[in-house]
Order: sequence, then C-alpha cells, then structure tokens
Amino acid sequence: MIEARVRRKLREGYDVTLPRFDVMAALYNAPEGMSMGGVSRRLMVSNGNVTGIVERLEREGLVHRRPQPEDRRRHLVRLTDAGREAFEEMAAEHERWIANMLSALSEDEARRLYELLGKAKRSVLESYGEEES
Repeated sequence: MIEARVRRKLREGYDVTLPRFDVMAALYNAPEGMSMGGVSRRLMVSNGNVTGIVERLEREGLVHRRPQPEDRRRHLVRLTDAGREAFEEMAAEHERWIANMLSALSEDEARRLYELLGKAKRSVLESYGEEES
C-alpha cells in the first residue's frame, strides 16, 4: 500500500518511476560512482533493468556513464550535478510522504518496525545464500 502511494506520488509530482528513483538513490549514496553490476546487486534487480533506466537517465542529463579503463565493456555510473539536485528534491519529499503515512506509529514502534523489516530482509537474502549490500 505504501509502495503504491509512493509510486503514484513520484509519477504525479516528478514524472519519475520508483525504479528510476531507486537507481538514483543508489548512485546518490555512492558519489564516486558504481558499476552497472553494482547498481543491479544493490537493488537486487537484473542488469537489463538497470541498463534501460541508466540509459534514460543519461539521455536526460541526470547520470554520466563512462567506460572503466581496465575493461571498456564495464561502465562506471554516477549522478551529474543536475541528477544530484533532482534526487535531493525528490528524496526530501519522499521522506515527508513516508513520515506522514507512518505518523500514527510512535518513535519506538517505528524503530521496531525498521528492525523487523531489516531482519526479514536478511532472512530472505540468507535463504538464497546472498549477503546484504
């Protein structure tokens, strides 16, 4: 339910999909840039999904992609200044949306929910022999 509302608000307010927001968030948290494979692993999606999103973001001037010197088939992706500014604006609004949607929870309840969701994520990853990134 929360995800559906966030998707709608991103689309209506910024004409951005949740996967695009997620890619920008991953890159925002890696100012030195990330490989395309690194973005895929961080978001737990296929390389193909990330490639299409990054190509669109690049056309819009929000990310820069450059080949890695040691292997020109691999690319390092990072947000441009415009991409960083756009993400910061969306992220601030996103934070307000989530806080508003969860405002009925006490601080302790919100902390406990966060802990339980983290535990659930680790359990899922462990069941597939993966590690948290």
